[in-house]
Amino acid sequence: MIFFDLLLYIHVVLGTISLVIGTCIIILKKGNARHKLLGKIFFSCMLISGIISLALSMLHPNHFLFAIGVFTIYMLLTGKRYLKNSLGKTVHTFDWFLVFIMAIFSSFLFILGMQLLLAHKTFGVVLIVFGAISAMFIYSDVRNYRGLSPLANVGLVTHIQRMTGSYIASLTAFLVVNNTYLPGVIAWLLPSGVLVPFIFIWSRKKARLKKESKEQ
Repeated sequence: MIFFDLLLYIHVVLGTISLVIGTCIIILKKGNARHKLLGKIFFSCMLISGIISLALSMLHPNHFLFAIGVFTIYMLLTGKRYLKNSLGKTVHTFDWFLVFIMAIFSSFLFILGMQLLLAHKTFGVVLIVFGAISAMFIYSDVRNYRGLSPLANVGLVTHIQRMTGSYIASLTAFLVVNNTYLPGVIAWLLPSGVLVPFIFIWSRKKARLKKESKEQ
């Protein structure tokens, strides 16, 4: 199918660009003009690549690929909106719509993961882990949108978490596609296992509590 192959080629090219740009963003200094430019390129490439992944998963039915595409797009959109709108102060209907959509697909990942485990397929662990991560994002968003976050700079901290999460998705896709030696479950979970601890470290480093902010 020529159309499918074309979409796949664009998806791979944009995914590769995202991976390279994302690595540069993680390594280089944050907050300057270069960081903002690279961030825009990363966001655009990842978003288009994620949307294409939805089309690919429908042309050649793959429920998991579709759910992960939604997962990636959710992280990108919420990550950008948190920084742009300083969410926790400005919440729109679209933000709640994203939470609703992600809740559906988080449930889908849990259910499919349990079905696979009951069928004695270890890949179900991967789906449950991604479902759990999605559920944590949803819980965080609901608290933040209701103004319950203890952070004064919730927008910045959540932006870091979500964009790093989307980078993990890009790295995971690259590793899984090119993996020839690791067990499948390990290949899927390795990037998350390595980088998620750094998300916690970076978040704690940047976080400012509301109480601390008032005292300054």
